Amino acid sequence: MTRLKLSDINGETPVRLTIELPARLHRRLADYAIALNGGVSEGAPQPSALIAPIIDRFIASDREFARQRRNRAGDPALRPSAPGDPPI
Repeated sequence: MTRLKLSDINGETPVRLTIELPARLHRRLADYAIALNGGVSEGAPQPSALIAPIIDRFIASDREFARQRRNRAGDPALRPSAPGDPPI
């Protein structure tokens, strides 16, 4: 079986965002959800459930962002937020 980059979908408290996606990207997310489900469409996660984990994985793998974050640890805009932190 192919090892996909996205393997777990966390159940953290969500923040609601409204976005528009191109239909092509939505279809690709639906295909990815089926791949995550072992190639079976029944029981596959909704494409919307994949967006946050994909973005999170992308940010976590961005080495330049990590370097800048380490160098500017005192900057509140780059500091990791903790549960209960007020919005910036």
